[in-house]
Amino acid sequence: MDDSRTMLQAARLMEAAGVCVAVYDEGDRLRYANRAFRAAWFIEESEHPLWSELMRRNFHARRGTVIKVENFEAWLASTISRRGKAGFRAFETDLHDGRWLWMTETTQDDGWMLCVASDITSIRPDERALRQDRDDAIKASHTDELTGIPSRRFVMAKLADMLAAPAGVVEDEHGSVGCVAVLDIDNFKYINDRFGHSVGDAVLRDFATTLQQHVRRTDVLGRVGGEEFVLILPNTTAEDAEVIVGRMLEAVRLSRPLPEQTSFRYTFSAGISFAERGTKADEIYRRADLALYAAKMRGRNQISLDPDIRLG
Repeated sequence: MDDSRTMLQAARLMEAAGVCVAVYDEGDRLRYANRAFRAAWFIEESEHPLWSELMRRNFHARRGTVIKVENFEAWLASTISRRGKAGFRAFETDLHDGRWLWMTETTQDDGWMLCVASDITSIRPDERALRQDRDDAIKASHTDELTGIPSRRFVMAKLADMLAAPAGVVEDEHGSVGCVAVLDIDNFKYINDRFGHSVGDAVLRDFATTLQQHVRRTDVLGRVGGEEFVLILPNTTAEDAEVIVGRMLEAVRLSRPLPEQTSFRYTFSAGISFAERGTKADEIYRRADLALYAAKMRGRNQISLDPDIRLG
């Protein structure tokens, strides 16, 4: 059987399959969905919506995935911050039509994702509830409560995963598998002391939301404590990491986190280090933290690179 006929048969089988199948690109836009997936999530055959758009419209129409939250946009931002960050993820979810699904997400290094969902409605409801409680507990342990983005535990696990990347995953001739950036809000103690902790919390939430808009599918941003955040950038050169963090710097400079005080603004500083396979996570973090200190000493509101980074 030639390749074209094989592909045609595969496409027909996928379309007729009882399981739901979908493919999202690195920007989280739907590129393929079979008949079962389109029916479950109310997608026209010619449509290619972003995952966020699909979730938003189905939430307001009370169809598709059951999402039991008061603040949908906060839930969406938090979910996006973790979506596609693991090579493989499996979980259970329910639909408004009464079905219970077992879903898997398989994400490639380039950010493309394959989603497959199977109907497991026949499993006893009490067993489903126990597993859902377990999944919720795991999600909570991986999420920073204030900002909704990944927690220190989640971020450090992803850093360990990057450092343990297989031998074929190499960005450059030096053996770097990516970069790590430590980001710290400038003069945060002064903000808390001058304006109060409620304003400090608003700044932290705004910082997470603003940065997340510039995080790629393959990257991971998390809060590791206080006003300090870490950005994991797999398969990224130091030059590209500096460009990405530079865009974040500019976005934060333009942000106005307090609607009632439009003159209020804030900045952050960043230190970037490269990550070599086999290096301990604590060492990578230490080098990025030293680079952050250098940025602070030079006047804040800027990026500093680990002096050991080899450019070019």
